[in-house]
Amino acid sequence: MRHPLRTWLMAAILAFTLPVATPTLAVEDFDLPRLGAGNSVSGNEELRLGRAWLRQFRARAPAWQDPIAQDYVESLVGRLLPHSGLGDTRPIVTLVDSRMLNAFAVPGGVMGVNSGLFAFASDEASLASVLAHELGHLSQNHYARRMARAEETQIPAMAAMLAGMLIAAGGGGEAGIGVAMGSQAAFLQDQLAYSRRFEQEADRIGLQTLAQAGYDPDAMVDMFRAMQRMAALQGGNPPEFLLTHPVTESRVTDADARASQISVSRPRPEEPQYDLIRARALLDLNRSNPERALARLTEGDPADVAERYLKALIAAERGQTEAALAHLDALADTLPDLPMIATSAAEVAFDAGDHAATLERTQRLLRLFPDYLPARRLRAEALLHHDPAQAYQALRELTDRRPEDPTLFALLAEAAGRSGQEAWGHLARAEHMQLTGRIDSAIRQLEVAKQVAQNSSDSTALARIEQRREAFLGYRETMEKFR
Repeated sequence: MRHPLRTWLMAAILAFTLPVATPTLAVEDFDLPRLGAGNSVSGNEELRLGRAWLRQFRARAPAWQDPIAQDYVESLVGRLLPHSGLGDTRPIVTLVDSRMLNAFAVPGGVMGVNSGLFAFASDEASLASVLAHELGHLSQNHYARRMARAEETQIPAMAAMLAGMLIAAGGGGEAGIGVAMGSQAAFLQDQLAYSRRFEQEADRIGLQTLAQAGYDPDAMVDMFRAMQRMAALQGGNPPEFLLTHPVTESRVTDADARASQISVSRPRPEEPQYDLIRARALLDLNRSNPERALARLTEGDPADVAERYLKALIAAERGQTEAALAHLDALADTLPDLPMIATSAAEVAFDAGDHAATLERTQRLLRLFPDYLPARRLRAEALLHHDPAQAYQALRELTDRRPEDPTLFALLAEAAGRSGQEAWGHLARAEHMQLTGRIDSAIRQLEVAKQVAQNSSDSTALARIEQRREAFLGYRETMEKFR
């Protein structure tokens, strides 16, 4: 028997409509609710539902593992957030390693950004316009409103939609999206005008958000028109973003008219961060042909430092470590207020196996920017090779600060194992498993952690393991609703 919440979760994911804003959960509250059979979903249940979907998604979709890019996108979302009407809510951002031009959000405040979006968006305002649009869906409670509409229209069976989502998440790309979209054709026909109203509402909120954050609202209109041109060049085959956010000429005209009436009182100064992050994305998308990344970057007339930065990264990829470090150090001297450049140099040293240099570089940087998370994370990784006990403490602090980051828990498990914290190592490994959708394996790992803690008489670890076991069992029960 199909569960109505599963049906609606998949529908909401495909339409990329978003939930009611909800408070942030504490670290101990990772667990997901035991959902009832009704269609109504409370605020906390929506948040936990989104976390459940994120874990499924992580199990199937390739992640773009780039702490510097992650920090940048989270900072950009944080810049837009105060103007979006969402209060103190802060979505979880996940980066997806995919060429597809897409961004999305799901119930519970989970936002996803494909690395392919950076290849398409030529400047920061363009990327901000997409994120502001998604935040507009959130602030207008479109997920909850779509649920109410569904109760009236009796959505048909959508079993194929789940299969399509899994294909798309696993790398099937357009084929997967095609399966999912085809399985709900009748639903879309009925909902088209309704979803267009949602899109227009999100546009209007997004335009205001952009302007209040200091970005030119015309960037959203320009982004729509660029996507339309891309679809025309591809023979009417639209980019993935337009499959779930249909752009009509009337919608573009409305956005254009509204943008022309909005003034930006405090325009943001032009800064090179976006061009540097775009360089990283282009290199990640063109590992087999770095010169193509450089050609694509220069097409967009980037800041001069971005081209130099990308050339340094390409040199590092080719094993030219000394040349890469020399170029990056020169750039860091030119732009001392951008910690990402010095952190990039530390990354090059780490990838070359020089962990002592990595520690020296990150320690020097953190004296100036103590809260720059990419540098703190890289320092912890380097400490694993020099002082595992210190690495363990550093990673404990980072996982407390970022309880939804699976890679940090993987590093924590390694540090715990190397520093003699065996029970805590098994617990960290269990956390990594549950964050990546392997809940049954996570529960088994907790049993191992419990046995080790009992043997070593670690009462603190035992208490924490038992607490997490209850949370994991609730999570598994919730996940079974989607099977």
